[in-house]
Amino acid sequence: MGIWGCHMSSFDQLPTEVQAALAADMTIDITTIGRRSGEPRRIEIWFLNVDGLIYITGTPGPRDWFANLAAHSSLIFHLKESVVADLPATATIVDQRDERARVFHAPSAAWYLNQGDSLDSLLAHAPMVRLAFD
Repeated sequence: MGIWGCHMSSFDQLPTEVQAALAADMTIDITTIGRRSGEPRRIEIWFLNVDGLIYITGTPGPRDWFANLAAHSSLIFHLKESVVADLPATATIVDQRDERARVFHAPSAAWYLNQGDSLDSLLAHAPMVRLAFD
């Protein structure tokens, strides 16, 4: 069992080239299910790999992708930079302040700290999910 009680076996069982992409890439697409329409919704977004755990976050404010995942936690994680792969995943909303702080203190999250929002605002209001690959 990994930190925060996450099973890491799904990540460890991914093909080597996918694991490498998860370590190096940043831009992906995700397909969620619309919370009202029930229709697939695909968007481009960044992800963060923090100590082998995969997160999607954003600056504070309402986000359709987050509302969709709150209603339907299943998604498709589309790698498209160094490798092309469509990975079924399940999102868990991250609401524990210590885990959120660990993510925002990671070097890969530096951009978010430079957007004018205080760390306290990010910790309290930024949308954030942790992914587990199915």
